[in-house]
Amino acid sequence: QVQLVESGGGLVQAGGSLRLSCAASGSISGFNYKGWYRLAPGKKREWVANIREGGILNYSNSVKGRFTISADNAKNTIYLQMNSLKPEDTAVYYCNLAVLSGEGTLSDQWGQGTQVTVSS
Repeated sequence: QVQLVESGGGLVQAGGSLRLSCAASGSISGFNYKGWYRLAPGKKREWVANIREGGILNYSNSVKGRFTISADNAKNTIYLQMNSLKPEDTAVYYCNLAVLSGEGTLSDQWGQGTQVTVSS
């Protein structure tokens, strides 16, 4: 069984920075997909960034140039470095991993969510 644990959220002033982490544990052989999403009050879930096969990084237009997604495969952990934060970045952030288990099965896993609040 695979578990994801997120950390790093908090309250920050506009212009500040935060770094989110998402650590996976369990029977893990690799990842087919690594991504971050966010959910703000009254809005639909929004894709933020991902790492596709081949290590290609993708970002939504709303965060491009300010956020950086990365991964440490040895630690089964992905990160989201968020700089120049804006009040509109306030949301619960979720990591999403497509996990290939040691038994060869593929599963879609979500973190528990971490709150990011940016004050103006």
